[in-house]
Amino acid sequence: MTIELPDLAAMESFGQRIAAKLRAGDVVALSGELGAGKTTLARAVLAALGHRGEVPSPTFTIVESYDTLDPPTVHADFYRLEDTREAEELGLEDYREGAALLAEWPERVGGFAHEAACLSVTLEKVGEGRRAIVEGGAAWQGRMP
Repeated sequence: MTIELPDLAAMESFGQRIAAKLRAGDVVALSGELGAGKTTLARAVLAALGHRGEVPSPTFTIVESYDTLDPPTVHADFYRLEDTREAEELGLEDYREGAALLAEWPERVGGFAHEAACLSVTLEKVGEGRRAIVEGGAAWQGRMP
């Protein structure tokens, strides 16, 4: 499925639709080149889940947890990782237990598309806007955003 995101309002609306369908155990795998809007979309999802305040990019911390949201949500940015084993060293599986995961640069940790609960979102720049190419695993069928 392809979704046109011509402006920030469209990106925020898409984030709200994802948040409305998000469950513990889900992964939203956010791919795209630098500046494609991965962090912007993650921030929109977190805001729609009820987070108030700043959402720092986890580029340097790699993982940020939002335990008070429903579902609890982990926002991870794997851009700086050079080896898939580094995700294990971070304790990624521990963070994921009982939480949803918003994963930027998922390919850096081997990806999540093989998981039934993965919603893959590839963002592309289109002029001043963006386009999202969205594919859902089996657990997303019937609840696509």
